[in-house]
Amino acid sequence: MTQAQTQEAHTNPTTREPVAPTDPNECPCGTGSPYANCCKPIISGKQKAKTAEELMRARYSAFVKSEVDFILASHHPKTRGDVKKNEIEEWAKSSKWMGLVVHEKEAGGPNDNQGVVIFHARYEAIDPSTGSKTPKVHEHWERAQFEKVDGNWMFLDAQGIQHGPIKRTEPKTGRNDPCPCGSGKKFKKCHAA
Repeated sequence: MTQAQTQEAHTNPTTREPVAPTDPNECPCGTGSPYANCCKPIISGKQKAKTAEELMRARYSAFVKSEVDFILASHHPKTRGDVKKNEIEEWAKSSKWMGLVVHEKEAGGPNDNQGVVIFHARYEAIDPSTGSKTPKVHEHWERAQFEKVDGNWMFLDAQGIQHGPIKRTEPKTGRNDPCPCGSGKKFKKCHAA
């Protein structure tokens, strides 16, 4: 089975939603490979991540396994000071990680020096801002930036991605309204046809 096929095995095929592996020996990153042959060698320092995606998957697995030292060590020196170990550790340990899907990659290959990985991770955690003690499922969408430092891939920065229904900002054009193109025709006889 190829990596793409195993990734598809751990996503809902119609929605590409994250699904956690059911085999405890399987790597949490969703490749379908055994953890011992996938992310564990990268997390333990026995192997370098060859691509930005491999590092991103190893970082996700490190959150699942609460390997906080690796999460910090794989953070780029430019932004490592922005990270608080106790916050990372609390998030990793208090969350039930429920799966990962890589949606898009830009560069980040073995011969590149920079790369971007867009991914979606699902986890369950108590949200302290609500005051509720009931865990809530969170959908974490991220555009993660990676950069090589001395030949090693490092996580540089990330931007959260708002995902969900697209909301119209302007009023909907009705069928009998003038067409927005300015033709003078009704919308239904112009661009809605």
